[in-house]
Amino acid sequence: MKAKVLMPERQLNLDLPLAYEATDMRTTDTAALGLVWSGAVSPSIGTSLRQGDVKSKHRRSTRATTPGTRTSTTATPTTTTSPGLAVPRVSSADSTAPCSFEALVQAYLDCRANKRNTASALQFEQALEANLWSLYQRLCDGSYQPGRSICFVVTRPRPREVWAAQFSDRIVHHLLYNHIAPRFHAGFVATSCACIPGRGTLYAARQLKHSVRSITQNWSRPAHYLKMDLANFFVGISKPVLLAQLAKRVHESWWFDLARTILFHDPRADVELRGSPAKLDLVPPHKSLFNAPADKGLPIGNLSSQFFANVHLDALDQHIKHQLRARHYVRYVDDFILLHESPQWLNHARLDIQAWLPDNLGAHVNPRKTILQPVARGIDFVGHVINPYSHTTRRTTLRGALHRLETMPADEVLAAGNSYLGLVGQAEHSHTDKARIARALLKRGHAVDGDLSKAFRKQFSFDLVKP
Repeated sequence: MKAKVLMPERQLNLDLPLAYEATDMRTTDTAALGLVWSGAVSPSIGTSLRQGDVKSKHRRSTRATTPGTRTSTTATPTTTTSPGLAVPRVSSADSTAPCSFEALVQAYLDCRANKRNTASALQFEQALEANLWSLYQRLCDGSYQPGRSICFVVTRPRPREVWAAQFSDRIVHHLLYNHIAPRFHAGFVATSCACIPGRGTLYAARQLKHSVRSITQNWSRPAHYLKMDLANFFVGISKPVLLAQLAKRVHESWWFDLARTILFHDPRADVELRGSPAKLDLVPPHKSLFNAPADKGLPIGNLSSQFFANVHLDALDQHIKHQLRARHYVRYVDDFILLHESPQWLNHARLDIQAWLPDNLGAHVNPRKTILQPVARGIDFVGHVINPYSHTTRRTTLRGALHRLETMPADEVLAAGNSYLGLVGQAEHSHTDKARIARALLKRGHAVDGDLSKAFRKQFSFDLVKP
């Protein structure tokens, strides 16, 4: 017996009026028989949207409706959201639009990566097409203004404020970053790290290790290092100085205005505080954005702030590399290290940097975190410790990981344990550290593979004994 399965056919209501004004669809008449309207309709941008779903042009044209006539592949498609609602998609070839709608969709895809199950992302996706198109219209007509931010406090490794912009604003941050970041990244020094693709903490540690082995000739000659840190860096960033730095490479007026809108937005004007007042009071007053002047300070937590910080400190990188002519130099956000054979040269560089920063960036060095000593004593940088012939994880980081694994709720142990195994595994001489974490996981009832790289839940099997 054969069963016939009827698959439901998706119906698109093309007779109802558009919710937004759309451009006319162009056609190509190859036989001079008249104009034919295109029936091409793009797939719906729903919750199943993936990379590559949005294209500026269709790869093939629709079937011709009149002999000798076929529809053009450059027709402007529409995307249906619900009966009676159709959202036109502006092609990247449209010279009148300051940015393409496809670029905004790509920014949305980047923004929701690994955060799709958050409350703000889910709320935005409930009316995804309408929200994206509304945001695009506000960007194009110049009426876009950032909305409310959320401020909360984290206590590890030390108390600090974290600011989270609303989801639509984070999409705009990704849109700006995707467009202007490559031109800045091309000019950054190779040892500038943080918020650059492929340049995280592991990259910074490896760059430092390579520099140490180079200057010491594989630890056969003495050398010294100068480690410095900027005081209250994010809170003390000068917005006018940063805007002038952006103007040097962002020449398009619309993109520059968008960067200025994001940069000078004051999140304190419309903020939702989360957490107890006692926890908020843990942040020192001089590190709180609430106490910063109007023309200074960037909110920690936004992609735009991290990118702007790199643009701001690129001037310091260029000064150290080209004016001081430091051969070995690594920076991660506001922490940076210089290496040299002579401690006198490093001391001269310290004085030069301390005088250059206030005059050019309005920043200051934190004297309590300035270290000048031989590299043979070990260098603690970005959670890694570089010793002679040894590369390990910082002791305080390992102790904190072991304490958390012993005290955290049982349902969180497995994910945290795998994270810590991956963290300590970045160091080349980490077998002992991984063994300590593995023992902590075994005590909490989990299993660890033979090379101590991944933890699993134990699978228990019981033999059923028949009576």
